[in-house]
Amino acid sequence: MRTAAPVLVLAVALASYPAHADDWPQWRGDERRGVWREDGILERFPEDGLRFVWRMPIGPGYGGPAVAGGRVFATDFERLPGNRGRERLLVLDEATGKQLWQHVWETGLAGLMPAYSNGPRATPTVDGDRVYVLGSAGYLAALSVEDGRVLWRHDLVADYEAPVQAWGFVGAPLVDGRQIITLVGGEPDAMVVAFDRESGDEIWRSMEVGNEPGYNPPVIYELDGRRHLIVWHPKGIAGLDPDGGEVFWQFPYEVEYGQTIATPIQDGNQLLVSSASHGSTLIEVAASSAGKPEARIVWKGKSSSKEDLDGLHAFNSTPAFDGDMIYGIGGQGALRAIDRATGKEVWATFEPSEDARIATAFLVRNGDRYFISNDRGELMIARLSRDGYDEIDRTHLLEPTTRSIRIRRELGKLLWVHPAYANGHIVHRNDREIVRASLLAE
Repeated sequence: MRTAAPVLVLAVALASYPAHADDWPQWRGDERRGVWREDGILERFPEDGLRFVWRMPIGPGYGGPAVAGGRVFATDFERLPGNRGRERLLVLDEATGKQLWQHVWETGLAGLMPAYSNGPRATPTVDGDRVYVLGSAGYLAALSVEDGRVLWRHDLVADYEAPVQAWGFVGAPLVDGRQIITLVGGEPDAMVVAFDRESGDEIWRSMEVGNEPGYNPPVIYELDGRRHLIVWHPKGIAGLDPDGGEVFWQFPYEVEYGQTIATPIQDGNQLLVSSASHGSTLIEVAASSAGKPEARIVWKGKSSSKEDLDGLHAFNSTPAFDGDMIYGIGGQGALRAIDRATGKEVWATFEPSEDARIATAFLVRNGDRYFISNDRGELMIARLSRDGYDEIDRTHLLEPTTRSIRIRRELGKLLWVHPAYANGHIVHRNDREIVRASLLAE
C-alpha cells in the first residue's frame, strides 16, 4: 500500500502532458516554422472557457514569449522621464508562473516612432543554458538561463553604427551551431552579423545596408540539399551561405517604409515571401552547373496595392504552405487561400480576423488543423482546404490592450503578440498580464 501513492502521483503527472511534448524556444517555435507538433491536444475548447494554470502581471511589449527547459521567457517595458525607457527580460517558472529572475536594461527612445515605442519586439531565443535577447534600440545580450548572469552583450547602434528604425530592432537572434546570427544593419557591410555563441565576438558579417535593414528575423532553410540563410531586407531578398555569409543569390523586392515583417516560408525547394506593399513572390532554388545555388521566380503578384487586389499581401502575419495551397492573412485582414502553382486566389474570408487595415491573426499548424490567434484576443481552431475555411471552435483568450493608433478597430485596442504553444499549453501576453492555459484533451 505504501507504493501506491507515488505511482498515483506519477500517473497524474504524466497525464498532464501530451504523449509528445515540445518546447517553444524562439520566434515561431522549433526551426521558426510556426508548426506545433504535439499530440493529445483538445479537439474543441471547454464550454466554460479555457483552463488557466496561472496569470502574472507584465508590462507593455510586442515580443512573444518563449518556453524552454521548464521556463517562460518574456520581455516588457517601463517608460522613464526624458524620452527613455527601461526594458526587461522576465523569466518565470513554466508550471507555477513564479518569477525566477529578471534582467533589466535602460534604453533611449530616440528614433523610435512614439506611438509604438512601448517595449521590445523580438521574441527571446533560448539555446540550452543560454538565452539571447534583443531590445528595441539595439541592446543584444547573451544571458545565463540559470540566473540571468550577463555572458556578453553588444550595443548594435554604438558598436556597428546601425540605425534605430521607426519600429525598432525586431529580428530575433538565430542560433546556428556555435554562431548567433542577427540582423544588424551596421556599417560597413554589416546587414547581417554572426557572433560567437560563447564569447560574443564577431565571426563574419555580410551585405551592405543601403538605407535600413528592415524587421525580418533571419531563418535557415534547406533548399535543394543546401542550407540557405534567408535575409529579407527593404530592397530585396537573398539566400546566403550560413557558414561565412557568402551571397548565393538575390532578387530585388522593394517594400514601403522598410516593412519586411512576415517571415519567408519554405517547402521543398520553394520559398514564399509576401508583403503588404509588394504582394507575394514564389521562388524556387536549384543548383547551377557550377554547383552554386541559383534561384528563379516561379510567379509574383502583379499588384503593389495595399488593398489586396491581387492575391496575398501579408502584413504582420506569416503565411503557411499546405500541400498545393498557401494560406495567409492579407493587409486588409482577410484570410486568403492561394493556389501554390499559379499564385491565384481561390477564396477569402474575414471570419478569423476583421475587415480592417493591418488586422492580424497568427496561424500555427497542429496536425491537420490550425490554431489561430487574432488581434481581438480570440483563439480559434480551424481546418483550411481548397474548399474553404471550416471553423471548429472559438474562445476568448486575452483582452486586447494596445492602443490602435490611427487604425480603426471595433474594440479600439489590439493584441499584436505571437503566442507560444508548448507542452500542451498556450502561453500568451498582452500589455498587462502573461497567462498559461491548458490545451490538453481531457
